[in-house]
Amino acid sequence: MHDSTSTSRHRHRREPPQPTHRRRSWCCSFAVPPQSPENHYDGGGKTRYCVSTRSQSSKHLRNPPTPKKTEMHPKSSHNSFPNSPQSQASTTSSSSKLGLRKILSPGRVSPIEEPAPVPTTTKGRTASSLTEVPKSPMRDDCSCGGAEADDEGSLGNFDVRLNLKARNGGGSLILELSSVVLAANSSVFAGLIADYRTNSNAKGLCRIEVPDVDNLGVFRETIELMFDEDIPKKLVKIGPFRAIDMLEVAAGIKFVRGVSSCLKFLEAVPWTEEEEEKLRVLFTKYKFDDGTSRDILARLYALESVDSQQTMARQLLWSIITCADTNAGNELKSLVKGLLSKSSVYEKDYDDIERDDIFAVCQSCLSSLINLFEEASGTAQSEKLVKQDKGKPMIERISKQVDNLNWLFEILLDHQMAEEMVDMWADQADLIRMHESSSPMIRYELSRVSAMLFIALGTRKLHCPSDSRLSLLSAWFRPMLLDFGWLQRCKKGLDMKALEEAMGQALLTLPLKEQYTLFMDWFCYFSKHGTECPNLSKAFQIWWRRSFLRGSETYAIESR
Repeated sequence: MHDSTSTSRHRHRREPPQPTHRRRSWCCSFAVPPQSPENHYDGGGKTRYCVSTRSQSSKHLRNPPTPKKTEMHPKSSHNSFPNSPQSQASTTSSSSKLGLRKILSPGRVSPIEEPAPVPTTTKGRTASSLTEVPKSPMRDDCSCGGAEADDEGSLGNFDVRLNLKARNGGGSLILELSSVVLAANSSVFAGLIADYRTNSNAKGLCRIEVPDVDNLGVFRETIELMFDEDIPKKLVKIGPFRAIDMLEVAAGIKFVRGVSSCLKFLEAVPWTEEEEEKLRVLFTKYKFDDGTSRDILARLYALESVDSQQTMARQLLWSIITCADTNAGNELKSLVKGLLSKSSVYEKDYDDIERDDIFAVCQSCLSSLINLFEEASGTAQSEKLVKQDKGKPMIERISKQVDNLNWLFEILLDHQMAEEMVDMWADQADLIRMHESSSPMIRYELSRVSAMLFIALGTRKLHCPSDSRLSLLSAWFRPMLLDFGWLQRCKKGLDMKALEEAMGQALLTLPLKEQYTLFMDWFCYFSKHGTECPNLSKAFQIWWRRSFLRGSETYAIESR
């Protein structure tokens, strides 16, 4: 029994797995990994580059600091410049990472493009992707030399080393380029290369240093355009904002083909407000001879004499008050009021609008309003009948003219020119006379204009002399008492509480003797009609206290 149990236990005992040594190999008959297309270099390229960064501290790195390395990658094709968006992975990856393979099927391999971490500067920014807008892509005193020694025997066609240094120590970028392509596209670099070789009497590597570069990435992309046969296609991919930055660099290094392509692209596309402002600044710094630049300037500025803003504003005002479509007129009123507003973002250094232009439009609206009331009362002569909007109801035609007056008053108030509007409205004796005999359905529209003026006076937005205030309140206070009930039912955006408060405050700005007359009129009308009349109780109490409770003190002072 013991032996059987022992045998059973022994039977089920498993030996620990022995470590196996599997030979890593490639698919099928590949004895060694095949040569990578990316690692193959035929020596026929025209440019290569390397990114150089310097770190002052390594306390956050796991591994000890290693010596600075310079990585160089050959150009894969003639139409794809290194570090361009199409070959970003090959810019920063090492040759070992480019050697990775993915086995798809026996006998087939496919490269894996894996992005590598971009080297950063000590300030945490990449040396080839700074965000500042370039102001001076090159200095006139570009220094030549100062780069590390290079194996000139392996130069091939890369006989120029361009060392770009960012402003304020923000990093550096080294480009190894063909002097033939560089000199053929940029007269600035052509002169630097010629001077270097003349002074050094050498035909080997030409070292050029460009200090104080505001944006290394933009500078590099502009150089890439020299090796690109289809520049417009590249500009379509990057967009107008980046193209403006590249235009500035191209203009600085006198890259004529790049300047012409950028100008043609920018002229053909719409701009945002930010892009438009960048173009304005750029055209103040550089003068372009290309004919396309004149088309761009024509979009930025009025090159020829055109109507002034005052003339244009007058035309817009007249067009709106004669607009037949009510909805379209309201939209245009909001648009023009925003454009003419003092706080408008579109206002620059333009002259103010002409006072006479707006008051001429106001007078036209008042004349139309008088003719409409005469037509409604049957006293209008045939030659004075308003032909405009003849088929529309009378109340709609009157309301339109009142809306026009209120809109014009808001523009005048914003420009602090509404004082004359008070006198103009107070002198409308014909309208006041016709108000008494007109139907309440149409006469309350006149009180809508009075309400706007009362609110402006009571809220301290409108400042005018005491005589003007007295004339306005004496003429239109009583009609307001009659129309207040209709205004409550047909507010049309009017704040009735604000109107009641403003009416009381406006009355309190008059001399006490005139306050007495108007407050007593209100008291009698309020006692008969109640809520159909504005509630001025608070202002009445203030008037009473000023008139009687302090009257004895005032009399004593005057007698002394």
